[in-house]
Amino acid sequence: MKKDNSRLLAKVLVRLLLDLHYFSTMVLKKIVRKKKLPGGTPRTLLLTGTFFSENWIMNHLVPLSLSDCCGMLRIVTVFPIPPSPKVVVIYPPRILRKVLSDVPARLVTFLCIGLFTRPDIVGGFHLLLNGLVAAFLAGLTGARSIYFCGGGPREVLDGGIYGSTLFGKLKTPDHIIERKLIRSINLFDAVITMGHNAVRFFREHKVNAPFEVIPGGIDSSRYVKRENRKKYDLIFVGRFDGVKRIDLFLETVRLLKAALLSVKAVLVGYGELEQEMKTLAEKIDVEENVIFAGYQKNIIEWLNDSRIFVLTSDSEGLSLALMEALMCGLPCVVSDVGELGELVKNGVNGYLVGERTPGEFSGRISALLSDKKLEALFSKAARESAMRFDIHETKKKWDSLLPKL
Repeated sequence: MKKDNSRLLAKVLVRLLLDLHYFSTMVLKKIVRKKKLPGGTPRTLLLTGTFFSENWIMNHLVPLSLSDCCGMLRIVTVFPIPPSPKVVVIYPPRILRKVLSDVPARLVTFLCIGLFTRPDIVGGFHLLLNGLVAAFLAGLTGARSIYFCGGGPREVLDGGIYGSTLFGKLKTPDHIIERKLIRSINLFDAVITMGHNAVRFFREHKVNAPFEVIPGGIDSSRYVKRENRKKYDLIFVGRFDGVKRIDLFLETVRLLKAALLSVKAVLVGYGELEQEMKTLAEKIDVEENVIFAGYQKNIIEWLNDSRIFVLTSDSEGLSLALMEALMCGLPCVVSDVGELGELVKNGVNGYLVGERTPGEFSGRISALLSDKKLEALFSKAARESAMRFDIHETKKKWDSLLPKL
């Protein structure tokens, strides 16, 4: 009973804070004059985000920094980011991280840097809490604001309990919080989505902010299809959290093992469910068929050592891991959810699985593993379909958007 009462109190507090954020930001937007940004002048940007993958952040930062309209890009983060032209990485002071913990220290640093440097554009990757803080900072400084919606509708659905660790502690859906989060998206001068499904969702929910579909850009020269002897039949790349449904992946391996005793699968990534999934693999007797590789920097090598990329997720945006797999020429068998249908053309470069059961996944995978000619056709189509996400194509989208802000 005490837990229920404290959770209800937390939800009421969150609702009040979201109202305070929305109305204070609206007031700031009215009383603080926006900076004048001449059309031909390169923009200075200040961004922040919580990142778990070097590939993920570089696939977004590099094409943005390559834009002729980007003068300097500062990024406030605790995640180590390699050097890149025009990109300045700012880490919160260690003492601040020790006192406040990582997320508050990063956001405080983001606010301070914004007030001191007065960038032309401020932005946050994901709405909670980075996007909300960016919208407030933009109102405070007269900057333009950008929200990078990497997770699609999942970032707001049921009150953000799937898209934020902090809001996830609320446990149960809250449609009042959901409506307030959706309302806050109207505060932004531009919303960047990875695919078109997210735009449709937000438009249906009366969001009038300007949208741009700009998926991450991939340096295609790094992703060369390698004709080598494959070590793994299946590969999964991603975080070990509930939405990825790694349990479904493992059950699929169990069914495949019954027909193909030597089937080998590798899972590249880490997260809070990692140990639980290792225990499940032992329980269903597939531990000898599955390798848990943990966090890896050289994702390309792992992809090139594999035959088929598999995603059994409940929900996905425009998955960068999937884009990378296609760029390496891997046929893909993935859930027919979110934005994945914008990457996988069913029966051409992979399979979209609508009825997401181990039987359906294993059936599609078996069809590919047992037909070398079909696998080769899908592989060729996979590489060709990924080229529209080459880094230079993404750069052109930023060249078009930044002068409008």
